[in-house]
Amino acid sequence: RERGLAMPEFMDVHTTMKGVTPEALLEAHNADLAIQDEEQVNFKHAWADPESGMVFCLSEAPNAEAVQKIHERAGHPADNIYQVPVQA
Repeated sequence: RERGLAMPEFMDVHTTMKGVTPEALLEAHNADLAIQDEEQVNFKHAWADPESGMVFCLSEAPNAEAVQKIHERAGHPADNIYQVPVQA
């Protein structure tokens, strides 16, 4: 973060994690956390629906490409990444 400016936030979506357990979600999240600094990403939270296989991750990052690089290196690339500039 330069000059105190907040980085953009992103929500990424994984669609192929059917049956994911809380332990597996935590393991995947921790794999991201272990290397996130290399791309200036801050993974904030992850949610999962084991029945549908959908996993959602919220992060701060310089861009969507940085988020995808970390997910790819951690072994679980995102299917979609969306910048979320507006919150309520």
